[in-house]
Amino acid sequence: MGSRLRRWWLRLHRWLALTLGVPLAVVALLGSVLVVLKPVDYWLHAELFVVAPGPAAPDLLERVRQRLGAEFGPGAALTFRLPRLADESLRVAVRGPWDGTIYLDPRDARELGRRGEHEGAFNLLFEIHSALLMNETGKPLLALLALAYLLLLIGGLVLWWPKRWRQALALTLDRGALRALFDLHRSGGALLGLLIAVPVLSGAYMAWRPLSQAVTTLSGQPSTAPPRLPSLARDVQGPPMDLDAMVKVARAGFAGAPVGYVQLPARPSKPIRVRLRLADDPHPNGLSSVWLHPHSGAVLATHRWDELDPGARAYSVIYPLHTGELGGLGHTVLNGLLGLALAGLCGSGVYLWWKRRA
Repeated sequence: MGSRLRRWWLRLHRWLALTLGVPLAVVALLGSVLVVLKPVDYWLHAELFVVAPGPAAPDLLERVRQRLGAEFGPGAALTFRLPRLADESLRVAVRGPWDGTIYLDPRDARELGRRGEHEGAFNLLFEIHSALLMNETGKPLLALLALAYLLLLIGGLVLWWPKRWRQALALTLDRGALRALFDLHRSGGALLGLLIAVPVLSGAYMAWRPLSQAVTTLSGQPSTAPPRLPSLARDVQGPPMDLDAMVKVARAGFAGAPVGYVQLPARPSKPIRVRLRLADDPHPNGLSSVWLHPHSGAVLATHRWDELDPGARAYSVIYPLHTGELGGLGHTVLNGLLGLALAGLCGSGVYLWWKRRA
């Protein structure tokens, strides 16, 4: 029975690797490339990211909202990423008639440049890594690749499990390159497999929202949902409340905490969301939210990051765990190396199968 089970795991391991190993290796390799390419992109296009330090315009957000609203129309969703350093630009992600990011000088709202969603090497590779260039359709496929990796890991550990532990990580170098590569593939997968699983599974969790919903359902707690917007009265007089004033209202409820993002939905029937970065939140962008009425600016709901449902709260750790920001530069470098290791394991496995087949 043990021999039969081993053969079954071997077939599963082999055919999963041959069918899903290549796309899995590509996604992992791109993750490693992005670790290096991000600072390179920042350096090569400093004119988009870096500005002279100075106080931001008091009406910066409202001025930009009106300008972009006139250009893209009311059907465009806008996400403002406010500067986090004195010399950073303001970035606005646009989703509507045009998809991309616009970079502005926060001192006077002057446009520094813009890039389409797939424009530039970094943006293109990021879209492949995060959604396979298929938007929402690609995200469940990434979850499928993560499941395939989990099965590859289990099968690899079953096939590796030694009868004599003294030979568990043996490396034979005197029986040809093919045998040495086999031992490296076998031992390397056993040593690094669990470490590689962290960025793989955390990436799948971020990509496919039903996974977080499943965690919340299993916990037995209700989901934390955005508030429903009360019906707008038809006789509302006057223009909407100034966006900069709305952000001040949102910050006031959290002792002036830094702002991560300001999200303006495409439909006026949905509230405006201000994400705040509280000091005790491990998420670098902050998960605490203040939901505001898009016309009056009244606070509709506030959600602290540590009061969210378990599935949503997990993002506070899973996101920085995947990007490497949780442990600083060393963690980021480690994640990049693990991506290379996974690509190497997939490539060596396919090569070994091809040579043995020949």
